[in-house]
Amino acid sequence: MDLFTNDNEEIIAHQEMIAQLRSRIESILKNYRPVMNGEIYLSGEDVCKLLHISKRTLQQYRDDSILPYIQIGGKIIYKESDIQTILQQNYISQKTV
Repeated sequence: MDLFTNDNEEIIAHQEMIAQLRSRIESILKNYRPVMNGEIYLSGEDVCKLLHISKRTLQQYRDDSILPYIQIGGKIIYKESDIQTILQQNYISQKTV
């Protein structure tokens, strides 16, 4: 029976695989957005990152009724499909001369 140590190539390969799996799982969990009735809901922070805007600008978009939102208690969430629709409606294509 062979004795396996941390210097063994097989052990090193398994440790590398475990590290890669851990990294992949952490990435998935970080970006995971649960789906409710086929819809993905985003937090204000997610919307700010998506649109590259500040929290204050997001607040102004809500106040000006630019972005639809859902408020449950003190929590505000946004439908991802609503954000995509607003972006499509306000898309201005570049005209070629």
